[in-house]
Amino acid sequence: MLTNKLNSGFFQSRTRVTCEKFCKNIVLAGVGSVTLVDDREVTEEALSANFLILPDENLYHGKTLAEVCCDSLKEFNPMVHVSVEKGDISTFGVEFFGKFDAVVISCCSLAKKKLINQKCRKLSKRVAFYTVDCRGSCGEIFVDLKDYKYSKKKLEETVECQLEFPSFEDTISVPWKALPKRVSKLYFAMRVIEQFEDAEGRNPGETSIADLPGVLNLRKELCETNSVNESQIPDALLERLLIGTSEYPPVCAIIGGILGQEVIKAISGKGDPLKNFFFFDAMDGKGLIEDISEPK
Repeated sequence: MLTNKLNSGFFQSRTRVTCEKFCKNIVLAGVGSVTLVDDREVTEEALSANFLILPDENLYHGKTLAEVCCDSLKEFNPMVHVSVEKGDISTFGVEFFGKFDAVVISCCSLAKKKLINQKCRKLSKRVAFYTVDCRGSCGEIFVDLKDYKYSKKKLEETVECQLEFPSFEDTISVPWKALPKRVSKLYFAMRVIEQFEDAEGRNPGETSIADLPGVLNLRKELCETNSVNESQIPDALLERLLIGTSEYPPVCAIIGGILGQEVIKAISGKGDPLKNFFFFDAMDGKGLIEDISEPK
């Protein structure tokens, strides 16, 4: 499927459960290289949830999460070059990201998502950019492929297609009242939580049900500003996102699998890509694709 794209390089920041599923999938697919960045130490939570960390302290003592995951991924496919880069990705220069064909970041702040996406877009070459987040039973993928050309089968013919993707910052700046009425409620809810964490100076996932009053106040402000009814963001959904700060393995498997397929499609240039958000909620078992762009 990858043909001459087997030498593609992938960069992945923050090795949470969803991204571990994704990394396993693309390593097994036989991509050229994968680079991991995550300087956090191995914790009890990571040990219990991360299948790439073996329950032997001698194997992970003194190592970062990225280093431990790197060792395990190499065993899945020795033909793929898996490496680790240390440091804060927000300090990496634009040229650093030019070494890769795809950049995937997870569990990053709102400001960091915007910054890394901007750096990828400044490059003369197209670098596929993805953000992925799972909160409890819900998951989200964002995709930016810039000006993307690809081919797909239509009846008995192969047709050439082209799509223009907006940046993450431009996408979330689209006024809510300009969006279709049936946009996923999860889109709005994730933006509220994201902005709450940003305003409070929290890292992603550093919220709890105790933050619900503040989150509801922010929801009210955002809905009034955007002329959207608060019923678009149900209390129950926000509660689930606040309670579910840890990842739910079945959701991680689904999101990680879809992300792997999308990245491989984007690099190979074959098949319709996801544009530009994907949402999954285990409560109803539905996956939704939402094209959120400035109205033309």
